[in-house]
Amino acid sequence: MAVSSTAAPPTPWSRSLAEPEIHKTSFVHSFSNVIGDVRVGANVIVAPGTSIRADEGTPFYIGENTNIQDGVVIHGLEQGRVIGDDGNEYSVWIGKNASITHMALIHGPAYVGDSCFIGFRSTVFNARVGAGCIVMMHALIQDVEIPPGKYVPSGAIITSQQQADRLPDVQDQDQQFAHHVVGINQALRAGYLCAADNKCIAPIRDELAKSYTSSNGLTVLELERSSEVASNSLGAETVDQVRYLLEQGYKIGTEHVDQRRFRTGCWTSCQPIEPRSLSEALSALEGCLADHSGEYVRLFGIDPKGKRRVLETIIQRPDGVVQPTTSFKAPASTGSAGYNGNGHSNGAGIGSISAETVDQIRKLLAGGYKIGTEHVDERRFRTGSWASCKPIEATSTDQVVAALKECIENHQGEYVRLIGIDPKAKRRILESIIQRPNGPVAPSNGQKSYAATSSYSSATATAPVSSSNRLNAEVVDQLRQLLAGGYKISAEHVDQRRFRTGSWSSCGQIEARSERDAIAALEAYLSEYQGEYVRLIGIDPKAKRRVLETIIQRP
Repeated sequence: MAVSSTAAPPTPWSRSLAEPEIHKTSFVHSFSNVIGDVRVGANVIVAPGTSIRADEGTPFYIGENTNIQDGVVIHGLEQGRVIGDDGNEYSVWIGKNASITHMALIHGPAYVGDSCFIGFRSTVFNARVGAGCIVMMHALIQDVEIPPGKYVPSGAIITSQQQADRLPDVQDQDQQFAHHVVGINQALRAGYLCAADNKCIAPIRDELAKSYTSSNGLTVLELERSSEVASNSLGAETVDQVRYLLEQGYKIGTEHVDQRRFRTGCWTSCQPIEPRSLSEALSALEGCLADHSGEYVRLFGIDPKGKRRVLETIIQRPDGVVQPTTSFKAPASTGSAGYNGNGHSNGAGIGSISAETVDQIRKLLAGGYKIGTEHVDERRFRTGSWASCKPIEATSTDQVVAALKECIENHQGEYVRLIGIDPKAKRRILESIIQRPNGPVAPSNGQKSYAATSSYSSATATAPVSSSNRLNAEVVDQLRQLLAGGYKISAEHVDQRRFRTGSWSSCGQIEARSERDAIAALEAYLSEYQGEYVRLIGIDPKAKRRVLETIIQRP
């Protein structure tokens, strides 16, 4: 596929006719334009509909492994420069392993550091965004310097240095999300390059054609499955995954399991991989595939600093090699429960903590609240005789999660709940059940909420969800508390795809004169948005802030 790139036009301020320099391993879609002195590093992907125009401000630099997604515009003013990491002046500098996502605008003079994530439709103009920052959707960053490792929420307008300095730090799960996006786009880059190379794409087309070729009533693909033939050759995507993990400083691990144990998640480690080079890692990986032909084999990356998994991808199944898409995931549990691809364990998962619970903890700590845990057996649950677990004096999310896991492990077969405590008012602001007896860990179920009488407005609580469109007793009780406290009621909904990004849409404010009217309005929303998440919102009309967010329906 031909790349649409041209020299800069001659102008009063520049007559050099500079042309782009694009590394041979990078992919620039033909429906994008790259103009002028633009230096594109290795393994970069520039998606369709992108305009990178170094005709006024110049030069531009785009670092290795960075992805420039659909509709992104990169331009610069004639005046104004930033200092790149190489010490030279640039109109726009974008570091390595960065993600400039759909329809974002980077307008020079601008600097975006290594491993940054710039969200949909966000704008960076006359600003520096330090390494490792996460900028979410529809944000404006102008005339400021964002320190490294900061989180900019969706819709934020950061135009003063005071605002920039007060931004919260990026959390582990945010970093994992940014890694995930880079990994996905590395797989896309490899796929696009393969599609443009006949030598690469022809065997894939031949393989697809074979699956439709009939032989004594069975397709060739079905015959291969029936004989359980497993190929030990690695796909291009797997090679790219291994290369990316090694470049990021991650270690490589492999595990295998037969078909019978696959359902229970009882994976066994292959021989440890201690590679000095990519070729050695690939050789060890192929050795694992050969030794365990006819079994499932999965590849994962290990963060040596955080001592956690950052990637789990099945690269072989009993019926042959899977061509995976790169997918970074949340840290894996070392227990027997297998990952299901959504960051949650497949079984009950002793000590497993859901992403929503981790998010609750993070927001509680950010709000200055303390964390507690309690447990109770089934007999005492009815009387409400909860007992405290070991006190948690931690200030980081990881430490709190570890303490929470310890409580869950020590009280298997019991109810365990998370407590949020306001240290100033010395009262509870959240009670959220995170484990029930003889069942999977249930994120945020069965809590009593004290939000209607507190200043707590950050963490998203989750009420028990009925399969029907009727509100359960606990939600009705919450509704009653809110109305009694003079708070307003509204609701929001979101589908499964947008749930992870937190892009909720308003159902509308509920102007209820009575509890019955409010219940009827909420139940109407549950019916209207079946198959989506719906949450109840409590609003303090005087302070104009939310005092409660409670999920009352799940898909």
